[in-house]
Amino acid sequence: MDRWIVATHGAGPLTVDLGYGAAPWTAVELLARLRRVRSDARVVGVEIDPARVAAARACERPGLTFLRGGFELPLPDGERPTLIRAANVLRQYEENAVPDAWARLTARLAPDGLLIDGTCDELGRRHAWIALGPDGPRTLTLAAHLATLTTPAALAERLPKALIHRNVPGEPVHRFLRDLDHAWASAAPYAPFGARQRWTEAARALAAAGWPLTGGPRRWREGEITVRWEAVAPRR
Repeated sequence: MDRWIVATHGAGPLTVDLGYGAAPWTAVELLARLRRVRSDARVVGVEIDPARVAAARACERPGLTFLRGGFELPLPDGERPTLIRAANVLRQYEENAVPDAWARLTARLAPDGLLIDGTCDELGRRHAWIALGPDGPRTLTLAAHLATLTTPAALAERLPKALIHRNVPGEPVHRFLRDLDHAWASAAPYAPFGARQRWTEAARALAAAGWPLTGGPRRWREGEITVRWEAVAPRR
């Protein structure tokens, strides 16, 4: 996710790592990656649990701070982040609570800001996220550690809360995952050249079939596929 953020969105002056969890390492790593492209980038880790915030403060340094809070984002008045990352946060909520959470968070963004609502497995090898601007959802990205991927169907259980219950026949995201799985199977002849080449060919097949992918081969080789939101958005 961090690689995708830096490659497609760049680094703004202020990023929020919302719900960083029991340990602050995701915020620490995010700052390091953002500073490779912007030396004055700042990251604020936000957690609802006061004990987690107190423990994380031992890792504070210039450009990295930790605050207690939730969707209200307890930032100083007037500060608007260019990026909010909420990884494995909204999966704890009911599906009907997601639009309100999205609205509250995107309302805090800078005009050109981005909210990332994502879910991953425990090792970070299976990941899916939705990118949203102040105007609403824009894209869905699926990402995998390709060397350990047996089938793209394994990514289905990592869909964000807004989509995970929509992975049923008749829903666009179900058709997208089905087509990705078929494309991966059809690209099996490329497996001797490596999983990266096989994934890239599967992505080419999806694009040729009419799915509106973004990013192109450079991102595909990183184990990512990004599709425009309108192609996978839930049916009402």
